[in-house]
Amino acid sequence: MRGVRSVDEVGANERAASLAKRSIKKSSKLWALDLAVRCMDLTTLEGSDTPGKVAALCAKAIRPKPGDASIPSVAAICVYPARIADAVAHLRGSQVRVASVATAFPSGQSFTSIKVAETKEAVAAGAHEIDMVIDRGAFLSGDYQRVYDEIVAVKEACGSAHLKVILETGELGTYDGVRRASILAMAAGADFIKTSTGKVQPAATLPVSLVMMEAIRDFVRETGRAVGFKAAGGIRTSKQAIAYLVLLYETLGADWMTPERFRLGASTLLNDVLMQIDKERTGAYQSGDYFTID
Repeated sequence: MRGVRSVDEVGANERAASLAKRSIKKSSKLWALDLAVRCMDLTTLEGSDTPGKVAALCAKAIRPKPGDASIPSVAAICVYPARIADAVAHLRGSQVRVASVATAFPSGQSFTSIKVAETKEAVAAGAHEIDMVIDRGAFLSGDYQRVYDEIVAVKEACGSAHLKVILETGELGTYDGVRRASILAMAAGADFIKTSTGKVQPAATLPVSLVMMEAIRDFVRETGRAVGFKAAGGIRTSKQAIAYLVLLYETLGADWMTPERFRLGASTLLNDVLMQIDKERTGAYQSGDYFTID
């Protein structure tokens, strides 16, 4: 990992804070909220997940607000491997993709052969996207080669499925570590780099996301290969979602304002975005009773 430049932590914090204060025109707000829905990965990753819970999540993913066809579907739903078949069955015929965590989520502490096998089974079950976690223990020990080789092996096991590599930034300690892990994951073949599992605090933050987006920007300049970005964990409000969209636009540009290159991992954000869309359209908030519960 020689040659990976250091991050100006003070500068990153100040720039992220500055962009977070930026307001957008009222005429652009509905467009931004619509984009937030289209870029959303609805997620359920609990030990208590059932086929019924996944079926309800799929219905909401396809039609976030029943009776209002103007609200777009979300990008994907994200489930554990054991629930992929349920998701595939309920999303058939829709544009919503099936994502699954793999590689001993959320710790990443298992044998590479098991991670590769789990990835192959998830893809065979119908997953279009695999969200893998890196081995933070190996990374923090300086065994970058092991982390790189594991990502390469999982990417190969993905076949045509897209690979999102979760850095679990809350465990990497410094912005330098986040930038180093970002570059390593992209060099190993990641289609997306993702902040967090949602199981560790802090999860996604604007400064960390800025560091990762700048790593993507620099990687694209060096290699010409575009890599997506996913912020996950702790994003619950429309205001937060719009702040991430502003950060994305200012750092990576309009080409990343699409579900093919940007995702918001969230389990509770959608209803707030739907309430804000109604507010922008009608001038008044509707009761939460009008929206389905995740």
